[in-house]
Amino acid sequence: MNVIQQLEKEQQKEKVPALRAGDTVKVHAKVVEGTRERIQVFEGTVIRVTGGGLRQNFTVRRVTHGVGVERTFLIHSPRIDKIDVLRHGDVRQGRLYYLRGKVGKEARIRERRRLIREPESGTEAPANGEEESEE
Repeated sequence: MNVIQQLEKEQQKEKVPALRAGDTVKVHAKVVEGTRERIQVFEGTVIRVTGGGLRQNFTVRRVTHGVGVERTFLIHSPRIDKIDVLRHGDVRQGRLYYLRGKVGKEARIRERRRLIREPESGTEAPANGEEESEE
């Protein structure tokens, strides 16, 4: 491992969510205003994820008061406090630039759903409460 790779590994964050295009995320970014520092939340849809390693970044788009706003964040930046993934979108493309031309319900993205396991047979409760009758 050379010096550059070692420095990059030190600066990477340990817990980073797996982001894909179409995910709805809430990014908590640190903003400096004068001498104060506060956390600003930016919620929207991930339209692209680029790069790799320490240089990996993602672009989030949201529509506020009829105006589309896109913001690009570095995943491993110290300016990002945390990233919450609210929904996983079901899309077929890696870049969702076509959302820029969509308005309202056209811009919706289906949610990617996983198969939910049924509880195992050994953990079921008794059916009619037959074992608990007191007569």
